Amino acid sequence: MLDANTRQLVKATVPVLKEHGVTLTSHFYQRMFRHNPELKHLFNQGHQASGQQQTALALAVLGYAENIDDPSVLAPVVGRIAHKHASLGIRAEHYPIVGGHLLASIREVLGDAASDELIAAWAAAYGQLADILIAAEAELYRNAALAEGGWSGWRPFKVGRKVRESDEITSFYLYPVDGAPVPSFVPGQYISVRGRAAGGALIQPRQYSLSDAPNPEYLRLSIKREQGDASRPDGLISNWMHDEVEEGTLVELAPPFGDFVLDTDKDSPVVLISGGVGLTPMVSMLNQLVQEQPTRRVAFVHAARNRQVHALNDHVRNLAERHPQLNVQVFYEHASNDDRLGVDYEHQGRIDLAAIRETAIVPDADYYLCGPVPFMRAQLASLQELGVPAERIHYEVFGSHVLAAA
Repeated sequence: MLDANTRQLVKATVPVLKEHGVTLTSHFYQRMFRHNPELKHLFNQGHQASGQQQTALALAVLGYAENIDDPSVLAPVVGRIAHKHASLGIRAEHYPIVGGHLLASIREVLGDAASDELIAAWAAAYGQLADILIAAEAELYRNAALAEGGWSGWRPFKVGRKVRESDEITSFYLYPVDGAPVPSFVPGQYISVRGRAAGGALIQPRQYSLSDAPNPEYLRLSIKREQGDASRPDGLISNWMHDEVEEGTLVELAPPFGDFVLDTDKDSPVVLISGGVGLTPMVSMLNQLVQEQPTRRVAFVHAARNRQVHALNDHVRNLAERHPQLNVQVFYEHASNDDRLGVDYEHQGRIDLAAIRETAIVPDADYYLCGPVPFMRAQLASLQELGVPAERIHYEVFGSHVLAAA
């Protein structure tokens, strides 16, 4: 436990962090990558280029400073960060490097305001947080390695099938090269894929949600092609997967991680709400539900621009035909004349939960949401307005987790 003086010094930096937090974290990343360029391979350079990662870290540092008296308040956030770090291969030995650059950045950005006493306080605070994360990540690594079919680090898989699901999304069926079983996972979890981008000069990890129910033979990813190029790294790995990875190609995967998971201990109703490629963890959840809990009531609510970009629709429709407890409601924002109302989709425009409240607002239901940040904010606000308790809403944001900053 940090002493009172240390906690007070850290809390005193909250106004500065609110005003200059992103400046500080931007300086930190630039400094770290300049002195330790090998760490670029651990961080999503697309999020670095867009500023998402700098903003997410600034919010995390601010949240820690604001709650320094009782860090347990941040347990859900710490858990989410630990899963992300484990999926990227961040280890205990990285923390002293990161801490050194963070403390140096505080001194360099704050200048004369960064007294030796303040730097010492932040060093102690960082040490406490690092210890918490290292312990949490060590447990995740240990559980992943000891699970049946599990492993530690990166494991080679072969693409057994590559299936085009829409104009933007392709599914990859991945089989372990060693022939051993793949581990089970909880629907909603993701895996990291490590590939080479920028002409092979940059190794980059990307996290993609698993899109099928657990099985002992393969892992399936359904990946959206993102727009990006060498000057804007966002999309480099998704384009590499679409353009260069074919059936028979070997790729490296980390074990499944993630705390956005389906609660399979319940038998109460489930409402799955997704936008765009956010349907991938929802299909994983749906497949598990119809296989393991076929009597559990499920509403599947999805938003897409049109049929051309709507993946896995036939699969979901086929499940609905066989399982009367499953209700499907699809919204097309820009339906074309070729899109079939009542066949491909049920509603035009953006998702309106109030308009389908008989289907979507169900007593005692748990709500699982996934999609782009603006979509997520809109659905959270809608659910709150419709009286859904916060503890029944579970969500995953694709990209850096900045939803709370809204």
